Amino acid sequence: MKLTKENLDKIKSLPDLTIPKKELLELPERVLEFGTGVLLRGLPNHFIDKANQQGIFNGRIVVVKSTDRGSTDAFAEQDGLYTVCVRGLEDGQTVDKKIINSSISRVVSAASQWNQILECASNKDLQVIISNTTEAGVKLVKEDKITDNPPSSFPGKLLAFLLERYKKFNGSLESGLVILPTELIPDNGKVLKNICLELATINNCDSGFVNWISEANDFCSTLVDRIVPGALPKEDQAKMEEYVGYEDQLTIMAEPYSLWAIETSNPRTKEILSFAKCDPSVAISDNINKHREIKIRLLNAPHTFTCAFAISCGFPLVKEAMEDEAFLGFISELMHEEIIPTIVGDSISQEDAEVFAGKVLDRFANPFIAHEWLSISAQYTSKVAMRCVPILLNHYKLNEFPPYHLTIGFAAYILFMQSKTNEKGQFIGTLNGKEYVIVDDKASVLHAHWSKGEASNVVKSILSDVSLWNTDLTLLPEFEAEVLHTVLSLQKAALLSNEV
Repeated sequence: MKLTKENLDKIKSLPDLTIPKKELLELPERVLEFGTGVLLRGLPNHFIDKANQQGIFNGRIVVVKSTDRGSTDAFAEQDGLYTVCVRGLEDGQTVDKKIINSSISRVVSAASQWNQILECASNKDLQVIISNTTEAGVKLVKEDKITDNPPSSFPGKLLAFLLERYKKFNGSLESGLVILPTELIPDNGKVLKNICLELATINNCDSGFVNWISEANDFCSTLVDRIVPGALPKEDQAKMEEYVGYEDQLTIMAEPYSLWAIETSNPRTKEILSFAKCDPSVAISDNINKHREIKIRLLNAPHTFTCAFAISCGFPLVKEAMEDEAFLGFISELMHEEIIPTIVGDSISQEDAEVFAGKVLDRFANPFIAHEWLSISAQYTSKVAMRCVPILLNHYKLNEFPPYHLTIGFAAYILFMQSKTNEKGQFIGTLNGKEYVIVDDKASVLHAHWSKGEASNVVKSILSDVSLWNTDLTLLPEFEAEVLHTVLSLQKAALLSNEV
C-alpha cells in the first residue's frame, strides 16, 4: 500500500505515528516555496504542517523545483504526502516518532512549468514565499532577464513572480508577500532584497514596481537549525515501512531539535506567520542576532574546537566520541567553563546558554546520526577564525591566563594541519596512522608554516599569522607557550600509541 490521500484511512493507528486528517489536504495554497531539499521538508514544512494540524495556519505549499533534473513523480503519486522520522535524544531520552506531513499541495518544475508558477501570483490566499536554494543560489546574475521563461537565477525567478503579483493586484499594498529565505547567509533577507532591487534596475522595471517591492513586501532575515540527514538507510526504511504498513518513497529523517528564527518588527507579518504559534521553536523577533550568536558559539564552535582532538583520540564519528565518558566531560567543560562565560551578557542570559548547551550535548550524542569528524574538518581554518578565535579573545578580556580546553583544541588543530603533498597536489595529513585529505583553502599556508622545522617555530609562525586570525595570537598572555606544550604532549602521545 502506497502513502496516498486515498489510503490515509487504511493506515493503522500507532502510538508513535501522526496521521493527518483528509480535510487538511483541501486547505488553500498560501505558500510558494523555492527548493525541494530535505531541510525545507524537515523544518519550515514541518512547522506549517504542525500548525495546520492545530487549526492555526490553515494553508498548504506549492513547491517550485528549479530544474528538470530528477523527477517530481513521487510527490504526484503520493499526493504530496511524506513521512518525517524524528529520531534522536531529547533531555537525554530517546525519541523515535513518525509524522505524515501533509503540507505540500503540489510540486511544479520551473524549467517546464513556469507559467503554472506565475499563475500562483494571482492567488489571493498566497501570502508567504520560502526559499532554500543553497547559499550559491542567492547571488546577483546581472545578465538575468526576468522576461525569460524562466529566469536563470533564483532572485530572477522571485523578481519575475513579484512583478506578476504586482500587475495582477494593481500594486496594492495588501498584495505584498512575506519572503523568508532560509539560506545560511547572515542577513539573508536584506541580501536577497538588495539583489532583487538591483536586478529590477538592471531590467528597467518601472519605479512604481520598485517602490512596491520595498513598501509592500517584508524580506525577513531568518536562521534555521536542524539536522535533516534525508532518506533513511535502506534497512531502516524497510523496517519502518513494515511497521507502519505503507510504502513511502519520500521518507526523511530529522533530529528532534529544531529552530526557525525569523526577524521582523512588522505587525502584519507576525499576523501572517501564524504558524509560529504552533511551536516555541519558531521564534519571531525584532533581532535574531542572539540566536545566531548562541548557535555559532555553543554549537558550531565546540564542533570545531574538538574536531581534531576527537580524531586524534581515535573517534571517527561524533556519537562515538560522546559515548566516551572522558570526551563527554571534556566537551561539556569546554562549553560550560570556557565558552558560556564569554557569551553571557545583555542579550544572552546564563539560563539561555545553559539550556542551549544541554540541547547541543543531546544533538552531538544522537545515536541515529553517523556524523563524521573528518567531514566537520572541511575549511577548518576559516571555521576556527570565525567561530573560535572570538571566544578566545573574549576569554582574555575576562582572564589573564590561557583557557585549558581551548588550548587543547587549538593545539590539536595545528597538528591536524601538518601535511605532505601527493601526486595530485592534495595536502595529506596523518593521525593515528591513518591518512586523510585536508579540505581547506588555507592548507598550503599551514603547509608552509609546518616547514619551519622545530615545533616551537611552527607554533609561533601559525599563531602570529595575522592573515589567518586578523590578530597576533602570540600576544595573548602565555597562550603560545601553552599551545606549544600541548602540541608536544599530543605528539608524544601519538608516538607512544604507534609503538603500542
